[in-house]
Amino acid sequence: VQLQASGGGLVQAGGYLRLSCAASGLTFNSYALGWFRQAPGKEREFVAAIKWSVVYYGDSAKGRFTISRDNDKNTVYLQMNSLKPEDTAVYHCATGDRLATLGDYWGQGTQVTVSS
Repeated sequence: VQLQASGGGLVQAGGYLRLSCAASGLTFNSYALGWFRQAPGKEREFVAAIKWSVVYYGDSAKGRFTISRDNDKNTVYLQMNSLKPEDTAVYHCATGDRLATLGDYWGQGTQVTVSS
């Protein structure tokens, strides 16, 4: 299983970014997919996950971020709106055959930096 994340960058507070994570080597449409983030000096934080069409969000993502998947492209997306400086982190995508095993496989991460 391989995950390739992209879409990070530098954006001003209030702006938006869309992260993508292309997956290969798995039965994509049946796997759970998710996003986590880790800021310097902080623990890894759950951001969002999707299993089939059911979505889950961490508290920091509710109301601002949207996770979605395109089974034809084997890609999961994270649309991030109304970005805040505290959203600055390395964002990693992850997958597993169940939500409980979401961290079985990890992508390399993409840096998101939000300036104030």
